[in-house]
Amino acid sequence: MYDSPEVTAFATGMTRNSSLIAVSPGLLRNLTREDAEAVLGHEVAHAANGDMVTLALIQGVVNTFVMFLSRVIGHLVDRVVFKTERGQGPAFFVTMIVAELVLGVLASSIVMWFSRRREVVADAGGANLAGRRHMIAALERLAGLHPQPLPDKMAAFGIAGGVGGGLKRLFMTHPPLEERIAALKAAG
Repeated sequence: MYDSPEVTAFATGMTRNSSLIAVSPGLLRNLTREDAEAVLGHEVAHAANGDMVTLALIQGVVNTFVMFLSRVIGHLVDRVVFKTERGQGPAFFVTMIVAELVLGVLASSIVMWFSRRREVVADAGGANLAGRRHMIAALERLAGLHPQPLPDKMAAFGIAGGVGGGLKRLFMTHPPLEERIAALKAAG
């Protein structure tokens, strides 16, 4: 339990045996016992599925590709376009930095896509543990309690997900609650 008026819970830890589930008093005050159990089931599913370590590994792999590819692109631009023959010229460094920024944004969208997929799987896990009806009710209750999404810097710590379309959707860690509710209803 951690002291916060926010209605939220989250899982943390790099292995199943070292995972912790944190829940706020705000969640326990604002949800029924069954709904809170469903939210905790969702978080237990994250821990059981190893989502935290999986996301860390995916982030590491995409970061490695970003760094490698940005250097390859920098090298090619330096050698082919600017015809630098010895060492690395300024074009290598400028191109590498620009490529890291562009590829980093693309890599983040891949990690966020995976995160959104894991939320849907964790919802199914919560439904298996607490009952589909209770998981749906918990998400509906959360939708009523979170009419506005958390600030971008806090979005990964909330269960509510985000609102938005277009490019903003690419960087959401959680799908909108309406989509998650629809996915649970369709699964039943």
